[in-house]
Amino acid sequence: MEGQNKSSKDWLTTLLLCIFFGGLGVHRFYVGKTGSGVGMLLTGGGCGIWTIVDLISIICGNFTDANGNVISNK
Repeated sequence: MEGQNKSSKDWLTTLLLCIFFGGLGVHRFYVGKTGSGVGMLLTGGGCGIWTIVDLISIICGNFTDANGNVISNK
């Protein structure tokens, strides 16, 4: 995370959206990643795999918004 800006998007909101609506890609729409959000919506979150990868990434603080800014709880 060194050298990256912190996103204005809320970490907890992103996490909860991923947990409850991850298969629909709602958390990706929230952070501005519309293209991949549509991809997740059409594939059911990559049959769940894409959702799990995103969930782990969000928990670890490596998930970024559409501008490349890190969404962190710190």
